[in-house]
Amino acid sequence: MPNKKTPTIWAIGDVQGCCDALQELLNHPEIKEDEHAQFWFAGDLINRGPHSLKTLRTIMQLGERAVCVLGNHDLHLLAVYAGIRRENKSDTIDEILQAPDVEEIIHWLRHRPLAHFDQNHLMVHAGVMAKWDEKKTLKLAAEVSDALQSKHWQKYLQKMYGNEPNRWRDSLTGSKRRRVIINTLTRMRMCFEDGSMEFGSKDSPFDNKSSDIMPWFELPNRKTEKTTIIFGHWSTLGLMIRKNLIALDTGCVWGGKLSAIRLSDRKLVQVECAGKRR
Repeated sequence: MPNKKTPTIWAIGDVQGCCDALQELLNHPEIKEDEHAQFWFAGDLINRGPHSLKTLRTIMQLGERAVCVLGNHDLHLLAVYAGIRRENKSDTIDEILQAPDVEEIIHWLRHRPLAHFDQNHLMVHAGVMAKWDEKKTLKLAAEVSDALQSKHWQKYLQKMYGNEPNRWRDSLTGSKRRRVIINTLTRMRMCFEDGSMEFGSKDSPFDNKSSDIMPWFELPNRKTEKTTIIFGHWSTLGLMIRKNLIALDTGCVWGGKLSAIRLSDRKLVQVECAGKRR
């Protein structure tokens, strides 16, 4: 039998409910012509933008062509649905919560991973702990996925929030272990030199004057430094393309752009996004 052709993969940054921009991107001539292309979404599919429900339905309709990792806003929706968190004034998730197919949507979201690896590309929403290689990252992400997919997923989410512990230890167990995994994969931006996470800084790391903290990807002896990592979550960092790093959150929801990159040759496609800050 002939070998199946490796599908073209487009990695897409944080959509955050900007469905008009997403549909324009998917209809871009460079992308639309390949009906077998896969789309890797780097998390934060929803929230803050004007069309969160439409965005989810658009991505869900892509079926197996869409690979999505969960971001912090996606987890927030799960927590609000479970009654663990309240909606924020800036949220745009109420239309999802009121949708007739909300149970199907929540089930679909709960079954998305927190990390995905293929063709030597590792995709997460925020970052990867310096002590983790890609195999460990996937194994730890699967621990959280198992909890989210279990019958008692609401109970596990109850202890998801908090900034402590802020560093990884293999001896961690239970809710503290899952919290560090979740915070690493969906919230991390800056770290101290010892690898512990710092959650106060959201500005561009290149504007940061502190000598005490650095971007997670600049930590010395990072075990994934030879693996290409795709991530979003950091609109003030913006587009960054290095040999083994692809940052794709270009602030669509804040009036920036929605970005997609073809992994085979790093062809970049971007669409303007009017955004809607609420």
